[in-house]
Amino acid sequence: MANLTDFKDAKQDDKPKGFPALLDAYKGEVARALPEHLRSNIERYTRLALTCFRLNPKLAECDPRSVFAAVILSSQLGLELGVMGHAYLVPYKGEATFVPGWRGYVDLVHRAGRAVCWTGAVFEGDDFEYAMGDAPYVKHKPHGEDDVAKLTHTYAVGRVKGLEWPIIEVFPRVKIERHLKRYNRVGEKHYAHANFEMYARKIALLQVVKYLPASVEIGQLVALEGAADSSRSVELREAIEGTVLTPYEEPQEKLVAPSTETMPMTADEIEEVMALAYDAARSKDFKLAREYAAKLPEAKRKLVLDLCPPEKS
Repeated sequence: MANLTDFKDAKQDDKPKGFPALLDAYKGEVARALPEHLRSNIERYTRLALTCFRLNPKLAECDPRSVFAAVILSSQLGLELGVMGHAYLVPYKGEATFVPGWRGYVDLVHRAGRAVCWTGAVFEGDDFEYAMGDAPYVKHKPHGEDDVAKLTHTYAVGRVKGLEWPIIEVFPRVKIERHLKRYNRVGEKHYAHANFEMYARKIALLQVVKYLPASVEIGQLVALEGAADSSRSVELREAIEGTVLTPYEEPQEKLVAPSTETMPMTADEIEEVMALAYDAARSKDFKLAREYAAKLPEAKRKLVLDLCPPEKS
């Protein structure tokens, strides 16, 4: 079986042409990337990868090495591309981007065995009630609507074994759209525009996952979110060596200095600025944390400033 060292050393004319040929020639690399207990499913994984590739003609216009790198990433995590919604191949400017799906997060959390989680989408006409605080809950009774234009909220729930109360996150549509606007660095080409419900569910779920027991695989998946948001394709070398991002490291571009505008904020906006301030403080970017704190009401501001060392006079 050929390996990727052969591919790097081969002359241009000897290299496989196109992704299907590359996948066939280096199927052994995909098998080696799969977790040991899934290696017997190599034929299924390669078949799903080919199906995903053929269902999107624009992937044929991408560098086949970027498509193969995305397949390697998916295989390393034991996630199936396309069909089950674990992960997706998204073309952008001639490169394929690996995009984690919300079902991929759910699968990895359940696989770790220390927690369970799920997510839901709420549409106009659904019965939906929730509460936060010290006794959080979500009650959702769908009534058959599934038009994404009528999506009003998404939510995620996580339960850690041995703990009484669930971890809950609820995102109103306006908050989802604001999140997309803030972190989207590729405009209308962002995958969320074609997969809004998937993106909306995943955004709520990501907040819950942060509080669930961690695993190496979940850390890797979270780390790949930055590349997906910027539609940055992963090089083949990065995929094989696992050097895309350090687990749980978020791209620093997300910690954007707040606007100097002073406007009354809604409760959701205050909560969002608080989260950004806490993230900045945890990253030891205390200057940025103080800038966010300056936007908050006095009581909230003090909570953030208590996390920062005293300013030098």
